[in-house]
Amino acid sequence: MSSRDTILGRVRTALADVPADETPQDVPVPRNYLRAHTAPGEDLVALFAERVADYRATVHRTDEAGLTAAIAVALAARAVRHVAVPSGFPGRLLPSGPWTWHAGPLDVPDLDALDRTLTLAAAGIAITGTLVLDTGPGQGRRVLTLIPDYHLCIVYAEQIAANVPDALALLDPTRPLTFISGPSATSDIELDRVEGVHGPRTLDVIVVAPNHPEQP
Repeated sequence: MSSRDTILGRVRTALADVPADETPQDVPVPRNYLRAHTAPGEDLVALFAERVADYRATVHRTDEAGLTAAIAVALAARAVRHVAVPSGFPGRLLPSGPWTWHAGPLDVPDLDALDRTLTLAAAGIAITGTLVLDTGPGQGRRVLTLIPDYHLCIVYAEQIAANVPDALALLDPTRPLTFISGPSATSDIELDRVEGVHGPRTLDVIVVAPNHPEQP
């Protein structure tokens, strides 16, 4: 008997008394861990912006009316000219000017040549400064935010959850979720940090909230 057969046999034995019509949702799971790490009434947008900046990402804060201008400011600051835009990204938000927008299905060589991408987010997590993408409209495939060297991501205040459990409750677990906490980075045994190994070297985040003017 192989190791595989042994493991599967033990799984079948453990499930022998489970009714055939029972689903995981039918059995409550005790969750005694600490679910909240934020104080009641804490400014989640400010906390999120602070934690994102801690990861060496640049944060811009604006309101809906100033979003297009904020995108232009962020791209101009990085001398960006050619930008990959995923399907479903609102065209009304794209600033006019020197930028060339590349939409539609882009293959890996195309993305590697562009080196820049602009997306929306599915959620944000304030306590960890994390962006979550689920390949929904305006977010694109995972490859779109893993190959280009620069990622500009937009998240709205109402999408920012306080803690990880709160964010997970807002997301569809059957979708491919990508959690982004700052630019891609790793370090060797000497703790020398190297950015851009597994994804974008540079991450800019625009947080859209009422009554928040653009801040460089």
